[in-house]
Amino acid sequence: MDRTLLPALAAFAEVAREGGFTAAARRLNVSPSALSQTLRALEERLAVRLLNRSTRSVSATEEGRRLLARIEPALADIAQAVVGLDDDRKQPTGEIRISTSRLAARYFIEPHLGEFRRRYPKVRLELVIDDGLGDIIREGCDAGVRLREAVPDSMIAVPISPPMRLVVVGSPAYLAGRPAPRTPADLEAHDRVAFRPGVQGPMLKWEFTDPDTGREFTAEPPAAFVTNADETMLSAGLQGLGLVQHMDCMVREHVAAGALIRVLDDWCPPFDGFDLYLPSREQMAPKLRALVDFLVEKRRALD
Repeated sequence: MDRTLLPALAAFAEVAREGGFTAAARRLNVSPSALSQTLRALEERLAVRLLNRSTRSVSATEEGRRLLARIEPALADIAQAVVGLDDDRKQPTGEIRISTSRLAARYFIEPHLGEFRRRYPKVRLELVIDDGLGDIIREGCDAGVRLREAVPDSMIAVPISPPMRLVVVGSPAYLAGRPAPRTPADLEAHDRVAFRPGVQGPMLKWEFTDPDTGREFTAEPPAAFVTNADETMLSAGLQGLGLVQHMDCMVREHVAAGALIRVLDDWCPPFDGFDLYLPSREQMAPKLRALVDFLVEKRRALD
């Protein structure tokens, strides 16, 4: 292979990923016109058209897509090798913005903030609390933390929590007044403390899995109280307003103290927990590698 083609191939990959010359030129610190000339020269050298161009957009041709799929792993390996050399001589430093749900922050990040700061005093963390799905690229964040089922396929994802479980609980006073449900069908005779995300969205349905067939389904018991705040929902359940479905980590201490009683456990199997995720095409800077390794270490301590 003619190694003099490497800079032009790397430039082509950047243009194809960004979908245009302007953004790619900014990342490469060159002018759009110079970048366009580089790509035209590459197409002439290879005798194949790699990009379709219009006044508004740029996209890879079929040949360009095939080439991109072949060269991206090699370009990533080269970039990673350079980052690895840099890691050997640099202490992690800089800012890391993390988009995370409130629950994930509370249980898997906040308890370790002091230790992380002591280990990496030159790294500043910023937590952006967002209980929605979050778009870390649009929000300008370096990483995100969400349940694995909500992590986009295009991201690099690393588990940072054990498997999770949605559980149904009620206070002893509430359950003393009526028989505990044995199946989700019995919930029609019970009151529910319901959760409504946002201000005007629908109330969340309760999720169950049939222990005999594995069939997943939802239920909507009668709502006696509605809120959009986790802590308020839990407080209402503790005061006996109705049954609550919540993550097991949120109710574990109350169950251990006898303030809440779990029901329908056979219908609430575990599922994948929280992942830390990063853009798949970005190379991992020392500060991000430090964060990933740290949270993985804390995850292993929970096993």
